Amino acid sequence: IIIGIVLTIFYGFWYAFPLYLVALILLVGYLMIGTVQSASLLMQKQDIKGAKARLGLTFFPKLLFGPGRSAYYMLKGSFAMQDKDYSAASESFKESEKSKYTSDNEKAMILLQQANLAAMKNNFRQATSLVQKADELNVTESMIKDQIKQFKQALGKSGQMGMQNRMAMAQRGGTKQRRPKMR
Repeated sequence: IIIGIVLTIFYGFWYAFPLYLVALILLVGYLMIGTVQSASLLMQKQDIKGAKARLGLTFFPKLLFGPGRSAYYMLKGSFAMQDKDYSAASESFKESEKSKYTSDNEKAMILLQQANLAAMKNNFRQATSLVQKADELNVTESMIKDQIKQFKQALGKSGQMGMQNRMAMAQRGGTKQRRPKMR
């Protein structure tokens, strides 16, 4: 843009027009796509700090195109979970779920993340319902299918543990019979 302004001053608008056009295309691309793709690439390389910094360069997430907006909030929620800010993570995942452009695979990943949050808060009923919703989706990626199966098994085990704990409490004196007085 600066070079375009200089060319406009010295030679006229039409000499700088290609530079203005390229700048406009780059600006529109930034507003529609943001830095989500490059942040996710950094996250795949295990550069979490770099990915957070790159995602922070997206200043207008509401202007992002649908799938990009969904991925933005999903990454933001993942970073919040790593920082143990569970309320921000929950809000980000809900915002990501609202996107109408997400595929069933992405919806299943979002639901699994929300189920993970619910399980961390010991809300196993909500976690089970979220995993059930994820299981009902038409998931095509085998890795996500495996994660759903593993999560269902883990929730089943946690339910069995709760039942065993209740039975142990009943055996320890959870009944209402009085003990005889000691003499």
